[in-house]
Amino acid sequence: GSQYTQLIARRVRENKVFSKVYPYYVPFEKVLADKPKGIIFSGSPANIYAKNAPIPDRRFFYGGIPILGICYGMQLLSHKLGGRVHKSRKREYGLAKLRLAGKSPLFDGIPKSINCWMSHGDKLDRLPAGFERLAHTENAPFAAMGNAKLKIYAIQFHAEVAHTEFGSRILKNFLTEICGCHQNWTPRSFIKESVRRIREQAGNERVVLGLSGGVDSSVAAVLIHKAIGKKLNCIFVDNGLLRLREADKVEKTFRGHFKMNLKVVDAQKNYKTRLKAVIDPEKNRQLNAKTFNDVFQKEANRLG
Repeated sequence: GSQYTQLIARRVRENKVFSKVYPYYVPFEKVLADKPKGIIFSGSPANIYAKNAPIPDRRFFYGGIPILGICYGMQLLSHKLGGRVHKSRKREYGLAKLRLAGKSPLFDGIPKSINCWMSHGDKLDRLPAGFERLAHTENAPFAAMGNAKLKIYAIQFHAEVAHTEFGSRILKNFLTEICGCHQNWTPRSFIKESVRRIREQAGNERVVLGLSGGVDSSVAAVLIHKAIGKKLNCIFVDNGLLRLREADKVEKTFRGHFKMNLKVVDAQKNYKTRLKAVIDPEKNRQLNAKTFNDVFQKEANRLG
């Protein structure tokens, strides 16, 4: 859910390859059902040797699926495959000079020395058996590693950020050269496939959608409407917490422009009553969600 994670997913899609974000605790079987061409383990503020470190199912490491570990992802792979990670005496943050060692499909077409973006307080001091050093920086003796036989690679730096030179090319190399992905995915193909699946799932039934005015529910509304038209009923819950005149814009967009069946519910009093004097942000968020759900369920029941 972090910005780095979302950015990795975006960079993959910019390379015209579909990507899907999962939390680290997702069951191995669920990911396997997606028939992935490759897996990327993202960065994390955690320490791999900490008691509650986020560690996925060990079967991911031996499933025969190409893997790329980034930052914490590299430390995770090293730790689980027999390498050694420890707290560095000097934290590495910001630009660093990366120097490549030898040849690797991960760095195909990349100059021998580039600027990369680092953000880590731990580092490797021993590689897992069967892995070779692919790059280093002044502070990190193992800034990249790989095992060509297992198709497992890892980088200590963040290839997904713009500060890393040739970062997109490095990700492209992983996607195409190592995973064998074809660069033929576009947002248009995603829309087409989503509409097909919605029609298949909805059949001849009506669909009721809770509309908050945010990006997620708005995109869902447009896709469902594109798939089943007037069989969609949207319930917009105006909580009084939106930007100035944003509620009017939501109504104008969905009822006026898209011609959707839209029910607008003024729930501002409900929210003010429940959220009054609530200071804790997490409790506020939970009450906000519960209030939305209560109002939505009540209005949905009225549809019959």
